[in-house]
Amino acid sequence: MGNVVLDTDDPPRLAEFYTALLGWQVEKTEDDWITIGGDSAVKIDFQLALNHKPPTWPDNTVPQQFHLDLEVDDLDAAAAYAESIGARRAASGDHSPDFIVFLDPSGHPFCLCS
Repeated sequence: MGNVVLDTDDPPRLAEFYTALLGWQVEKTEDDWITIGGDSAVKIDFQLALNHKPPTWPDNTVPQQFHLDLEVDDLDAAAAYAESIGARRAASGDHSPDFIVFLDPSGHPFCLCS
């Protein structure tokens, strides 16, 4: 796998969120596209989608489409950090001690997993 692409109405904000969350860096910026990466070959791209509708998970009115599972060493510390940079806990998303479901600033769900 090479890249994961997320639609968003605000690519710079979402790129800023994920670079902070993952400790990655912006590698490429265009008017409607931003690519970030870290130590692996996998990249995340943020594509401008002017009519982006965030998923409504766990209600499937607007399906989640996909989510990221991010493995962490300290779930409580990672959760506090994610919230400090703009993540929101998803409704019914707390499944401690194993994982917590969050929403990124564009509404995409992701899980912090221990």
